[in-house]
Amino acid sequence: MNWNEITTIQEWNEMMQKSSERGQVILKHSTTCPVSSNALQEFEQYLKDKPNENLDYVMVKVIESRPVSNQIAEDLNVKHESPQVIYVKDKSKYWAASHWSVTKAHMSAVLD
Repeated sequence: MNWNEITTIQEWNEMMQKSSERGQVILKHSTTCPVSSNALQEFEQYLKDKPNENLDYVMVKVIESRPVSNQIAEDLNVKHESPQVIYVKDKSKYWAASHWSVTKAHMSAVLD
């Protein structure tokens, strides 16, 4: 299962629109944080196994794409944290986890 990186507000807005038809899962990732590096590995492990194929998966690098990261926090009324995984359904936050809670097991329990 592949995932994409989003880097623009326009891509984020398109993703929000899509969330009315298909769930969207976002990983907010900091390229300078060891905890975030661990979360990225967990995210990739989840996607290598048997991820829910009815969802789309994306990553936002919080430092490199700060405006997008901030817009996500604002639009979903979610406190910015990284690493953070957010499941968006019907244009709103359905579930979120951050820091050491971003695990393959946790994602499987919620998304599958």
